[in-house]
Formats: sequence, C-alpha cells, structure tokens
Amino acid sequence: MTSLSLNPLPNSPATEHPRISDGETIRRSYEQVEKTEDEVQEPLAQKRSRLMFWKKYEQGEKSDWWFASTGIPLLAATLGPLANISSLVALVTSWRMDVYIDGQFVAEREGKPFSDPRWCYYFNVASLICGFLGNIFLLFNFTQRIRYIIALPATIILWYLATGFLIGITVSMEIYNPPNRPYQNYSQGFWYAIAAASFYFLCSMLLMVNMLGFFLGHYPDNFALSDSQRTLILQTMVFFIWLGGGAAVFMKIEDDAGQGWDYADSLYFCDVTVLTVGFGDFYPTTDLGRGIVFPFSVGGIITLALIVSSIYKFMRELGEENIVMKHTDRMRQRTADRSVTTSFDLRQRERAERHLIRRRSFKGRERLKISAPTEPRVMRTAMGNTVGRATFAPLSSALTPGRRQRQRLILLKGEKDRFLAMRVIQRKSKKYRQWLALLFSTFAFGILWCVGAVVFWQAEKNTQGMTYFQALYFCYISLLTIGYGDLAPKSSAGRCFFVIWSLIAVPTMTILVSDLGDTVVYKFHRWSDNLADFTVLPKHGIWRAFLDKHPYLLRLVQWLQKRRADSKARKRVKRGFELDDPDQPIESPSQPRDVSAAEAQTEQSPVETDTPPTLPVLAEEAEEAEEALGTSPRPRAVAHHLALSIKRVAADMHLPKPKRYTFEEWIAFVRLIRLTGSKSGYRGDEDEEDEEGLVEWDWIGPDSPLMSGLSESEWLLERLCESLVRLAKKGCYQAKRLYAY
Repeated sequence: MTSLSLNPLPNSPATEHPRISDGETIRRSYEQVEKTEDEVQEPLAQKRSRLMFWKKYEQGEKSDWWFASTGIPLLAATLGPLANISSLVALVTSWRMDVYIDGQFVAEREGKPFSDPRWCYYFNVASLICGFLGNIFLLFNFTQRIRYIIALPATIILWYLATGFLIGITVSMEIYNPPNRPYQNYSQGFWYAIAAASFYFLCSMLLMVNMLGFFLGHYPDNFALSDSQRTLILQTMVFFIWLGGGAAVFMKIEDDAGQGWDYADSLYFCDVTVLTVGFGDFYPTTDLGRGIVFPFSVGGIITLALIVSSIYKFMRELGEENIVMKHTDRMRQRTADRSVTTSFDLRQRERAERHLIRRRSFKGRERLKISAPTEPRVMRTAMGNTVGRATFAPLSSALTPGRRQRQRLILLKGEKDRFLAMRVIQRKSKKYRQWLALLFSTFAFGILWCVGAVVFWQAEKNTQGMTYFQALYFCYISLLTIGYGDLAPKSSAGRCFFVIWSLIAVPTMTILVSDLGDTVVYKFHRWSDNLADFTVLPKHGIWRAFLDKHPYLLRLVQWLQKRRADSKARKRVKRGFELDDPDQPIESPSQPRDVSAAEAQTEQSPVETDTPPTLPVLAEEAEEAEEALGTSPRPRAVAHHLALSIKRVAADMHLPKPKRYTFEEWIAFVRLIRLTGSKSGYRGDEDEEDEEGLVEWDWIGPDSPLMSGLSESEWLLERLCESLVRLAKKGCYQAKRLYAY
C-alpha cells in the first residue's frame, strides 16, 4: 500500500500553530461548536421577534411615525367626502350619451344621455352606501364614539367594497355595454365613477398604513388630533355638503329653464363659482339662479377660506413639531459639540484635531506604496491642507479626512454666550422652516401645474385640439383664478378632472402665496424699507448704523477723513501762518466764542444711554432685595413677586407673537423660582449657585427651556405656578410646626 501524506495547507492552523496541545485543540473545538449554535439560535430568535410584530404602545413614548398618526387620518377625512360626492355624481348621471344627433356630430356638452343597465345602477347604489357608511365610521372614530380597533377596520373594509363595486361596473360597462363610438361616448358620470374608485382605494391604503403603525406600537389606538384639526374635518364635510347641495339646487333651476343641466354640469358651475375662476361657459340664466348665487358664493368662499387657513395652520404645526424641532436639535447638538468654555480648551482642541489629521495622513501614506503614473502626488502642508492638482479618483480613502473642511470651534465663555448661541439657532431654524415650506409648496404647485396640463392636453386634444402649451396656459390662469374664458374644459373627462384638480390646486396656490409672503415678499419689504431709509425718507442716524454694521467701510471713511485732514495740514503749513489785520479791533477774552448748536447740545446735555444692567448688578440688586425683606415678611414678599410675575407672563401669552425674553429677564425669573426651592429656608444657597449663571441647565443642552417644545411664556407660567404651590406648601408646613410647638 502506498502511504498517503496529508500536507497541511499554507494557511491552516497546523501551519500557523504547530505546537498546540490536544487539550487546547479540543477546547477550541467546543468553543467553535458553541459559537455556531449561538449563530444558529440568533436568527431563530430574530424570526420569532419578526413574527410577533404586534407591539403595544407605551404611554409617553415618542413616535417617529408622525405622518401616519396625524397626517394620514386628516388626509383620509378630507378625501372621503370628495369620494362620496364623486360617487353621488356617478349614481345620478347617465354614463353614456349620443353625440350624433339629427345627422350631425355635436359637442359633448350638447350630447343626449340615455339610461344605463339595471345592474350598473344597483351596484352603483351599493358602492355609494358603502362609501357613506365608511365615512360615518371614520367620523365616529374621530369623535371616539366607536373604538379604534372596530371603527377603522370597518372603514377600510367598506371603502374597499365601494372600490370593488365601482371598478367592477366600470370594467363591465367597457366590456359588455360600451358606447358605439364615434356616435356615442362616455359622459361625466363614468369618469366620476373612476375618480370615486381611485379616492376610495387611496384612502383605504392610507388607513391601512395607519393601522400598521398601531400594530407596531408607534402610537395609541386613537387619533391624536387637536381641536383645530377636528375643526378642519368638520369644515371639509360642511364644504362638500354645501357644494353638493348647491349643485342640486342649480340643476333644478336651470333644468326647469330649459338649459338641460345635469348634476355633473351643475357641480362644475358651483366649483368655478366658489373658486372664483368663472370661465363663463356655464352661468345662471334666470333671476332666481342669479339671486341664489349671492348667498351661495359668499358661504362657499368663506368655508373654503376657513379650510385653507386650517390646512395651512395644520401644515405649520406638523412641520414645527416634527421637522423643525429635529433640525433645531441637530444644530444644537453640533453647536454643543463645537463649543468650548475657555481659550485654553480652544487651543487644546485645535491642536488635537491637527494632530489627528496628521496621524491619519501619515497612516494613509504608509499604505500607499506607489502613486498612479499619470496622477501627481498629493502634498500636505503643516496645517493639514492639500496642495496639488485634483485627480480623477483618489488612490486611498486615508486622505479624505484631510481634505474635509473642519468646522470651526466656538468659544462660549459664559451662560449669556450660550443663551445668545441658542437664540441664533432658533433664528436659523425659523428661516429653515419658512424656506422649507416654500420649497414644498412650490414643488406641489409645479406638480399640479405640469402634470395637470398633461391630463388636460390628452383630454381636450380630440375635442378642441388643445396643445400642451395651451394646457399649461389654461392651468396657469386657473391656478391664479384669472379665468379669461378663452379656454375651458369641454370634454366630459376634462370637466370631471377640472373639478377634482381645482379643489386641490387652488388651495395649494393659496398656501404658496402665504409662504411667499413669509419669505420673498418679507425680504422685498425689508429691502424697500431700507432703500427708503437711505433715499426718499432718510432716517436719523442710518448712515452711522450702516457704517457700524460694516467695519471695513468705517475704516475706509476714517482713512479718507485722516487723509483729508493731512492734506489740509500740509496746505496750511505750505501757506504759512495767517496774521490778523492790525486795523481790526482785538476781541475781548471774556467774549464767548461761537459754538455750533451741535457742540452746545453735546456739552450741555450728556449722552443718555439705555444699557441693560449686567449680571453682577442684577445679583447685587437681588441680594439687597433679599436682605431688605427681612425674616418675617419674606414669604409674603416672595408670594407677592410670584403673583406679579404670573400676571405678567399670563399677559404675554395673549400677544399676537410668542414673547421672547432677554437673558436678564430669564435670570430674574429663575432666581425667583429658586427662592422657593432652596433647602435653607427661602434664601438660595450660595454654594449651589455658580458665579454668574443663576440657572440649573445648559442653554444649548437637551434640557434647555428653549428646547421644551412650549413657548417661553407657557414654560415660565408652568414653573411659576409650581413655585407658588411649593411656597404655599412650605408655609403650611411651617405653620403646623409652630402650632405643634
């Protein structure tokens, strides 16, 4: 037999560790087996956790699914009534019509409708009933009349049934009883059925996402809506009831007058009336109809304005609570990471960062054996900057940290510096919110404009030969509610789409105008005011303030003034001294010299400066006030100051804009609060107070009152009331002790 020699592989453990004992090998084998079992058991545990996806929401837990918990219910409650109106139009309007009458083709507006099959009518009624019941269950869910776990699945199931009925009858109509084209065509009722099915399906899908978030434990089993959001739902329902009821009234009036309006035409007329577009293709022909236009248009416009205002307020609240607060927290965290308290810490941090960059670049150069033949070597200066031409592709990622621009460190020595830094963060966050809202509204406006033009182009191409540019023009004058009337939707699909598109697009345009007013128009207003201050209506001291704001211009002006003074001095020296005329009388030394009005005013009236007191002055005044209070009347005095402060803060809460207090005002409030929370009587412990802060939080920290999510007046009012209650409890406790003695 030939002996087989088993040579170990080059990288096998036998080659790397030739002297391992048998016991060590067995121990490692057991460890490897246990590790493998753990790796197998871990995916099984993960699978079990994935299967058990039902998680209960814990009270007080912060949810990341903010749009699913708040935005989706409001969106479904807004689109639900629109789907009901569309389904109602599909029920009361015939789906087909003749467009070939008396031997000639007529426009779709003048077409003659004929009855639909009975099965289409019954299924249409069933879909309308399911849609209305689903909307009623959703309303009961909002008002908490029916439990969330019962009402929401009922709404989803009913709206899915309505979607199925409408899709079934529209498809069956196209397959079994289609119109005989080109002599017949679909009317607006058919297109409204498609629109209603689309809205029911969209709302059902959105509510399923909301239910998924509840199953995953992201929010509780109720809709966390504020009073303004519930009012928005009520306003939306009232608006669509007003629109649908007005359409029924105008249909009756104009049909009796021989105009032949059906419910879809009347709804289109009511839509262009309330939205103040007014193309002129539909108008009342009787005095009764013209008289009803007065109250109908006023009520519809007011209701629509309330809806747009509520939507705008809701969007601002949603963005403020979830987008802007997160952005503010990120900016605060970056500022806190970059801030140092002393100049020594600033130099140490900068030196450490430069040393870290040098180490990374040195390690990167160690890994690079040779540079590419066509690329230059990257040279690095002592400050960490790269010198050389840019290459198409870096050879190593080790050089990347050196190329990144480092963020500058911020020196924040005292509490006031940190407070002002937080104010800067708030100001930047406000601008971020305004410009982000403008970006979203502009994007929505562009989508509705361009995509809507595509739909109108395709819908009106065969009816009136509309091009895409004409469709863009038509959408633009409709969005701005100009309504020249030269172009208007004439096809059944075009008028149906216009009603739905305009109800979404015109409020979007209104929100865009509001966002423009907060950003672009506001900046233009400030620019025009500044221009007027410099030119037409000059403001006193504006040039001095402008030079103080731009120091380089101030230095330039000072340099020019100095140069002019030097030039005058050289001319005076060159001209020589001037001698008085011997014939002129000599003025008496007691005669006062001429003094300009400005100099006299400067000499007589000192400059009054209204500078705020510094922190040491505030601290001394507070200590003097505490010493003046004495021992006995001190609780009453503190309670008196607390009551006055509560009255002042409560008055600030009624201001049109939230009040922002200065640092000195915050120090006064916080010191008053601490008087009721100190351990040694009512006097604050001096050992616990720092040198100048008089506060117990970091202004740019996560526990800052400016990051609480409340307004400053609300936060202070809550703390002042707590201090007053705490002071009353201390008074009761001391009274009990005295009574016991």
